[in-house]
Amino acid sequence: MRRWETDPILAVDHLTMRFGGLIAVNDVSFSVGRGDVTALIGPNGAGKTTAFNCITGFYKPTLGRLALSHDAPASPEEVQALTANGQAHAATTGGALYLLERLPDHKVASRARVARTFQNIRLFSGMTVLENLMVAQHTRLTRSGLLSPSALINLPSWRRQEKEGLDRALHWLEKVDLVSRADDPAGDLPYGDQRRLEIARAMCADPVLLCLDEPAAGLNPRESAALNALLLSIRADYGTSVLLIEHDMSVVMEISDHVIVLEYGCKISDGTPAEVRSDPAVIAAYLGVDEEAVEAVEAEVGL
Repeated sequence: MRRWETDPILAVDHLTMRFGGLIAVNDVSFSVGRGDVTALIGPNGAGKTTAFNCITGFYKPTLGRLALSHDAPASPEEVQALTANGQAHAATTGGALYLLERLPDHKVASRARVARTFQNIRLFSGMTVLENLMVAQHTRLTRSGLLSPSALINLPSWRRQEKEGLDRALHWLEKVDLVSRADDPAGDLPYGDQRRLEIARAMCADPVLLCLDEPAAGLNPRESAALNALLLSIRADYGTSVLLIEHDMSVVMEISDHVIVLEYGCKISDGTPAEVRSDPAVIAAYLGVDEEAVEAVEAEVGL
């Protein structure tokens, strides 16, 4: 079932990002299926991270629409009405619709519930492992007001919220097998453990869309296998949609439902892993040859 066509959680339409005279992403459209693991791949400089930064609120795109729908896909009429009204979000018959390009960057995470990790790990290295997961819930805990009377005088309602946050953090520590390191500084963890902790921290924010920037970078084969299992369990157990940038094709091909390929800021392929793997345009991009030369190269290397 191609959920990105029948039940998209995110629809990216005509995304364009310019930096002066440089077009980093050029009129790219694709969808992310609800409950899918979707991979955004391509050679270095293809525009993957720029597209990611637009989706997660770090950049405001030059052109394009990024429509995220909670619970059920919004109808074209609902998307058009929201666009025409100049609003950033609205209730729909299926739940809620957000136009990410119109939201302030912090609300992409807190209201639209899009969480991300980074290619270069950005943990609070001086805080403990547990404190990193509690900080991730800051917005949730302050929704009723960190400085509200219930917090200031430590009322039962506030203690209950704190306990729920702690329980959630401990749950994710168990999920990523880091309970024994809960009181250690995050910066003291081995690299692979830091990668898993960053994913756990993102999940503590209860995202509907989890965006991972090269989560397998620097991992050995055993750690990559553990990462695959973790991401598949996040999808299966929590229904979280996953969008990842990844260069490790063993990770991409093993766990992805849907793969989008960029080259020089343009989309060159979009489909299942099997479809993308056999696409001449993709083979040409990764081999660094013209598409017409693919057959000759394949014959030469015995493919």
